Amino acid sequence: MTGLIIAIVVIAIIALVLFAFVMPRARAKARERQIVRQRDEVATAHRERADDRAARAEYAEQQARRERAEAELHESRARLHERGLADDELDTERERLGTADGDGYADGRGERFGSERDATVPPEERR
Repeated sequence: MTGLIIAIVVIAIIALVLFAFVMPRARAKARERQIVRQRDEVATAHRERADDRAARAEYAEQQARRERAEAELHESRARLHERGLADDELDTERERLGTADGDGYADGRGERFGSERDATVPPEERR
């Protein structure tokens, strides 16, 4: 009977040791797996947002390139008009740009469109 009591006590001590040392380690490993899973979730979410923002930035860069190209086009057209090389397009350009006000003046200062051009282009070439 004494052997049975000693066996029960030894088994109880082994069980306590297991609970004291093995269980916390198992919990720590489970916690570590949970942390790794959460890290992966957060990293994935950040990567998705980064991809989304990169796509939006690329679109914005394309828009900016398009706007710069249009600005350069308008600047080259302005140079053509300043040199008198696109006089045949004056009326359509004024209408398209919304500057046609019907009185033939460029702005409220009283300067007529093409006044410089009229001085340099012979009358037979004017349209």
